[in-house]
Amino acid sequence: MCGIVGYVGTKRQAYPILIKGLKRLEYRGYDSAGLALLAAGGIERVRAVGRVAELQTAASGCSAHTGIAHTRWATHGGPSDINAHPHSDENGDFVIVHNGIIENYQEIKAELTGKGYTFSSETDTEVLVNLVAERRKTAPDLLHAFATALREAHGAYAVCLMDKDEPGVIYAARMSAPLIFGQGT
Repeated sequence: MCGIVGYVGTKRQAYPILIKGLKRLEYRGYDSAGLALLAAGGIERVRAVGRVAELQTAASGCSAHTGIAHTRWATHGGPSDINAHPHSDENGDFVIVHNGIIENYQEIKAELTGKGYTFSSETDTEVLVNLVAERRKTAPDLLHAFATALREAHGAYAVCLMDKDEPGVIYAARMSAPLIFGQGT
């Protein structure tokens, strides 16, 4: 089972909160973990095969107030750094974490490949983030692009998306999969 953790704040660093959240999800089982932090210089992504401890070692020193993190159980593509979440669109504008399955990802991938997109992973998640990027070209804003892409994606999912140009914002959606939000001080 996969797990997603996200954090938006102004005073606390996202990295320790994301790691603590992922450690709380370890009981669910997973084969890789990753996180993305939205810092002043853009999105910093770190992914690792294995336990959260490997990710923690690889990501130490990251600094940001907004981030998303994920533990993955392989469905499309085996356990590898390339297949681990978060996934980014080709330009590095957006990152996404995703629990579930996009059943029609091969059809979407064929459409995007026909438009010149290339893919480095074997995952439906990388296809989804690039679909969001493609729909963003004609949508009035990212929320509309995200919603349009998700209406085209058939399956069960919980997703969180970040845009490098929107600090302090995480977009999230679910379809037939659990997603919980919390607010606190």
